Amino acid sequence: MKKVMNTSIIYFIIAMASGVFYRDFTKFNNFNGQTVLAVLHTHLLVLGTAVFLFIALLYKMTDLEHNRLYKYFYPIYNISFGLMIIMMTVRGVLQVKAVELSHGMDAMISGMAGLSHIGIMIAVLLLLFGIKKELLK
Repeated sequence: MKKVMNTSIIYFIIAMASGVFYRDFTKFNNFNGQTVLAVLHTHLLVLGTAVFLFIALLYKMTDLEHNRLYKYFYPIYNISFGLMIIMMTVRGVLQVKAVELSHGMDAMISGMAGLSHIGIMIAVLLLLFGIKKELLK
């Protein structure tokens, strides 16, 4: 339980910092367009803070903490979500700075983001099957 709550708190702190970063970075660079940085804060709040708060509640109601599928979920999700946040930050900073990327670099960033989304999908499926197993006991 403590690990899950600490994870939620860490994502909350990063979410707040990303909101401040977005506001100040775009203001400092006189940027008024669309950027991925605008949704970074929300992604961190929902997919980081809220998901792990939900899991903390499930810990109280079930034995999810000891579920084999959940034990796979935790590292896969955090690695994939971390990669996604990094790629969103990189993409957003490059957008604000108006950096022209070669086709290969653009494809690499998109590919890494895609892999992170696939990892999150796999992790969430593991979580859902783990929850199902616990609730149907």
